[in-house]
Amino acid sequence: MRALTVVALLLLATCAAGVALIGTGDARIPPADVLRTLAGEGTAYQDFIVNELRLPRVLVGLLVGASLGLGGALFQAVSRNPLGSPDVLGLSQGSTAGALVVIVLMSGSAAQVTAGALAGGLVTGFAIHLLAWKRGVHGYRLVLVGIGVSAIVTAVNGYLLTKADLVDATRAVVWMTGSLNGRDWEQVWPLLWLCAVLVPLVLVHARGLRMMEMGDDVANALGVRVQRVRLVLMVSAVLLTAAATAAAGPVSFVALTAPQLARRLTSSPGPNLLPSLCMGAALLVTADWAAQRAFGADQLPVGVVTGVLGGCYLLWLLVAERRAGRI
Repeated sequence: MRALTVVALLLLATCAAGVALIGTGDARIPPADVLRTLAGEGTAYQDFIVNELRLPRVLVGLLVGASLGLGGALFQAVSRNPLGSPDVLGLSQGSTAGALVVIVLMSGSAAQVTAGALAGGLVTGFAIHLLAWKRGVHGYRLVLVGIGVSAIVTAVNGYLLTKADLVDATRAVVWMTGSLNGRDWEQVWPLLWLCAVLVPLVLVHARGLRMMEMGDDVANALGVRVQRVRLVLMVSAVLLTAAATAAAGPVSFVALTAPQLARRLTSSPGPNLLPSLCMGAALLVTADWAAQRAFGADQLPVGVVTGVLGGCYLLWLLVAERRAGRI
């Protein structure tokens, strides 16, 4: 019951932040007018601003945040490690490498950069899974292999930046920051279809994931096909993370902090998949709204805000764990 209450409150907060974000910008629109325009009763001017310019950006933020929150929860549950997020395992760096290859070596279009980021994330996820496989994939091995792959790919990304000319290097750095600026309906629909397929698939396997947290032997004894469930969930997590990175760039720390914040709110030891999804969406949209309110529209990318807030949260968490004597 508490988990359902948390989900409902997070959805309410997400909707409120989304409405506030749509009304924020050079042309400010009151929340009541935003709701009226979304219902089809606004003026032609408001309809253009809300439905054509700002609504796609907000929807991309919601879908990216939800994908990162759910993907992070899956990785942390499968690896049984609170640091088992795409940021640590190297998937975000792999997507960045794919995008940099397209930008630096091919001077590709925006659509090609998106495809390159998606391909880079998938290849990196497959490589991590292959290197971590030894009669199955286990948590600490997955995290250690991911950290090693992340270091290698980060070095490759740095080398690619040194080989780029000034224009391509500037374009690459802007993409690597993580931003929702300029997002339109072309980014909304692929993410929406992917989430429509993967979210139900993940939730169907939620029971098996809860059993796996008690150990593979216990899960097998309870009838869970451990390796099959783990493979399905890891592929889903990789697809969600790669698609989110392809759509908005490597937005840091959302996948790491959203599941942990959701777990603290629900006070539940399980994977908390649905609360993590809602928390990720709420975090990203709220961070984008805060960036625009504090620094003006389009002046501060959302990746900077999530990086600062996520880093502060991680430091606070480490201090709290040390004071509790757990580290």
